[in-house]
Amino acid sequence: MSAIEYAELHCRTNFSFLSAASDPEALVRRAHDLGYRALAITDECSLAGVVRAHAEAKCCGLPLIIGSEICLADGLRLVLLATSREGYGDLSQLITLGRRRAGKGRYRLERGDLEQGLADCLAMLLPGPEPDLSQADWLQSRFPGRAWIGVELHRTGADRARLALLQSLASAVGLPLVAAGGVLMRDPGQQPLLDAMTAIRLGKTLAEAGLALQSNSEHHLRSRPRLARFYPQALLQETL
Repeated sequence: MSAIEYAELHCRTNFSFLSAASDPEALVRRAHDLGYRALAITDECSLAGVVRAHAEAKCCGLPLIIGSEICLADGLRLVLLATSREGYGDLSQLITLGRRRAGKGRYRLERGDLEQGLADCLAMLLPGPEPDLSQADWLQSRFPGRAWIGVELHRTGADRARLALLQSLASAVGLPLVAAGGVLMRDPGQQPLLDAMTAIRLGKTLAEAGLALQSNSEHHLRSRPRLARFYPQALLQETL
């Protein structure tokens, strides 16, 4: 069997306030130790963790991808990944626009804000529990030849059904599927910290937070053999 290659394209740091548990340096080191081909830092509407991640990535020789997770006002969620300095600049301008529109700690962006620029950015759709065909259609038209549908499997018991659902969506709109981890922490040992942060963010006790907490500890940087147990090889290969 050929060696498993993988690049993580969706990873938040603790600069995504109270929604992720690990600092950028720890995530970069862990990705390097796991033999990842690259790591994308994609904090929500923020590039705050990129500087520290870049310094650590340079030290250990891991290719770093600069990106950001965005949730538009209509609920469409996507990850934007810069492929050049120009793409980084466009992404930075978009984030600034969204932050200026809202109060401290919040942002607001609409589809129209993505109609200009971003020529050097790739886009990955993060479908909701019930994938919206119109969202995928829009993404394909806005980012022709540089858009994907992200597949994030976390051993919830519904992975097989979820994969089949997204395969149907991809077939309907003609977009490729790509594996992603939705990473929120370096390793499973940080799950209690992540749970505590979630409860604080929601203003609830751990008991009250209930279903708002992650159902397991799979939102960490997983080993390549472990990923290969859950994802089709083609989806892992598509990350490269």
